[in-house]
Amino acid sequence: MADKDSIFVGGGGDGYIEPQGLLLKYANRHGLIAGATGTGKTVTLQILAESLSNAGVPVFMSDVKGDLSGLAVAGTPTHKLHTPFMERAAKIGFDDFDYDSFPVTFWDLYGENGHPVRTTVSEMGPLLLSRLLELSEAQEGILNIAFRVADEEGLPLLDLKDLQSLLVWIGQNAKSLALRYGFVSSKSVGAIQRRLLVLENQGASDFFGEPALDLEDMFHIDADGRGQINILAADKLMSAPKLYATFLLWMLSELFETLPEVGDPSKPKFVFFFDEAHLLFDGAPKALIDKVEQVARLIRSKGVGVYFITQKPADVPEDILGQLGNRVQHALRAFTRKDQKDLRSAADTYRENPRFDVEDAIKEVGVGEAVTSFLMKKGIPGMVERTLIRPPSSQLGPITSKERRAVMAASPVAGKYDTAMDRNSAFEMLAQRAEAAAKAAQDAEAREEEMESREREYQTGRRYSGSRVKRSTSKKTTTRKRRGDSAGEAFAKSMMRSIGTKAGTAIVRGIMGSLFKAR
Repeated sequence: MADKDSIFVGGGGDGYIEPQGLLLKYANRHGLIAGATGTGKTVTLQILAESLSNAGVPVFMSDVKGDLSGLAVAGTPTHKLHTPFMERAAKIGFDDFDYDSFPVTFWDLYGENGHPVRTTVSEMGPLLLSRLLELSEAQEGILNIAFRVADEEGLPLLDLKDLQSLLVWIGQNAKSLALRYGFVSSKSVGAIQRRLLVLENQGASDFFGEPALDLEDMFHIDADGRGQINILAADKLMSAPKLYATFLLWMLSELFETLPEVGDPSKPKFVFFFDEAHLLFDGAPKALIDKVEQVARLIRSKGVGVYFITQKPADVPEDILGQLGNRVQHALRAFTRKDQKDLRSAADTYRENPRFDVEDAIKEVGVGEAVTSFLMKKGIPGMVERTLIRPPSSQLGPITSKERRAVMAASPVAGKYDTAMDRNSAFEMLAQRAEAAAKAAQDAEAREEEMESREREYQTGRRYSGSRVKRSTSKKTTTRKRRGDSAGEAFAKSMMRSIGTKAGTAIVRGIMGSLFKAR
């Protein structure tokens, strides 16, 4: 079944007429893998990753249950999960089936079961960060102000403490900022700070920082010409679903922003599998959905294919669903009216086959079977077919911790991201400026006290004649004496008071941040 231009997915057997394959030329036209829990989505994901890797295409996928780690180890015919597949391989005509391992690189936002993945606050941007923090419109506006101020003042936002310190500065300078950006509510600033604290408690402080992920490290091709399979350990990450979905969307956005246009390639440059896709769209604001739609529409011209994995096609908005040309639909269970409606909607998205009813087929296919439709020549949707999914060559199920450590040690990025860096950024720069302003304030206060001391000494000192100045106990005399100060003395005293007042004001403003304007 080997074909350098397509990926064999499955087919054949009783009731399964046409072999089904994904044309590499149209693999960047995006796709959908859907089905109820336990119907075989993970195996489909595994065989697509294997085939793309063999074709020299790097892929990225998240491992929600830990099962996909088996891609790093060859399967064996004695493994209990592989035994049924030997019969299936013969049934569907998969005559060149063999067991094999694949080049895998493990990643982990927490740095426990893979190489650490980091990005900076600046790279995440205010839109995705607002989504991650679940901010209101007013709070999102303040976050945008923070990013603008950071740009204008040359304050790098690398980690969460950088953003937290900048928000403190914004709260202290709310009145002056309001003249330029509009009202800045201290309550909103406080709400954002509390959201950041929750994010820290979820472990996100490990995600924001440096060294930041270099996307080129996900595009490795090994010595045999096989594409790297990047697996994100997501079992722990799923306890923070917003962080999971936002990270995947950030990565997709980064691919879109950094990769060059490649036109109409013979195969994808990269394929991105977005598992548990419903987490991306649940409660997402329209601005975010519009951005996802834009990325999905335009990123294929950069050679990137995006495949959403979810339980029901209805989990994906219609405008995005319409752009998914390659589809693998595993069984759906229709127990409720809503389930039946979703089933009908899923069936309606396929090009009909006169040999069977699509809706019935989606209900009837068993584990490891699917209703499939792939783009044909000229990008025309293929007729829907009932398909027996081919067996994977790699191990079904997770690998051991020892095997994982061995894979990580042999990784092309081993050691590159292990040690976190904390270079001079907004937190340190604001602290340095505050310290310098405080020192300047102390120096100014000391000078003012010294000037006042000298003035007092002058008033109580000897005159040039050497005679002692006599103090008068008469109020009238004292008043007359003060009024009798020379013009020079009066001017000197006025200047000293003025200097003291202006210095004090400037220093206080400096502590509050206005001295940032000084260059």
